[in-house]
Amino acid sequence: MRDTSPARSREASTSRFAATLMDLLDQVEYRRVRLEEITDPVFRLRYQSYLREGFIDSNPQEIAGDGFDNAPNAMGFGVYVDGRLVASIRLHHVTPQQRISPSRLIYPDELDGFLDAGLSYIDPSRFVTDHETTLSLPALPFLTLRIAAMASEYFAADYCLSSVRPEHAAFYKRVFGSVQFAGERYYPGLKFPVCLYAAEVAEIRNRVADRFPFFMSTPEEREAMFGPEGNVADALIRPTARAAAIEERRFAPAG
Repeated sequence: MRDTSPARSREASTSRFAATLMDLLDQVEYRRVRLEEITDPVFRLRYQSYLREGFIDSNPQEIAGDGFDNAPNAMGFGVYVDGRLVASIRLHHVTPQQRISPSRLIYPDELDGFLDAGLSYIDPSRFVTDHETTLSLPALPFLTLRIAAMASEYFAADYCLSSVRPEHAAFYKRVFGSVQFAGERYYPGLKFPVCLYAAEVAEIRNRVADRFPFFMSTPEEREAMFGPEGNVADALIRPTARAAAIEERRFAPAG
């Protein structure tokens, strides 16, 4: 008798979704951004995204940036689908020795507790998407947050943070198993509140890879994404999730 239980249905749905995302990654490329170059298209994408939502005031330069773009531990990325910029995200790799972090600006006590304990974290911020593409490609957040998953592994971070709007928290809890560490506060210059969530990388890595193998990557892709900036900035990088997942036997090759 065929198993038609809700749990089995959810498992099958997740498997189909994972396969669909693997196929979508064939259309995706990533680019490391030179954050010191404010004419880079990602700054315009940020501006358009925030302005559309009413989160910032207009400015004649039509760009959105802040001092954290210039931090030595900052990394910016553009996400391209079929050659078109459709999303961007910024990451900070934060350690007890290098504490610059957008989330730490608004949650200093909570995150200093992490760092004082010798822990490290990845702090994603400035996660924006092209509005029209989001409507036609609802999986775009997964394709973009894959960058944070790769960074967490490359830098062997203890935690990956999510300072997110309250209405988005359910996504991070469901996909990454993120746990709330602090309540609503406001980031300077933005008009919406965020809550602080964090996922313990070692605890959730295998579980997330089993459910969503498109988050996986090869060491070569991670080095291309996060290696010395002079070697990787502006290069277009193709995802390697399929090869990595097949190698770890978390995804069956087609045919």
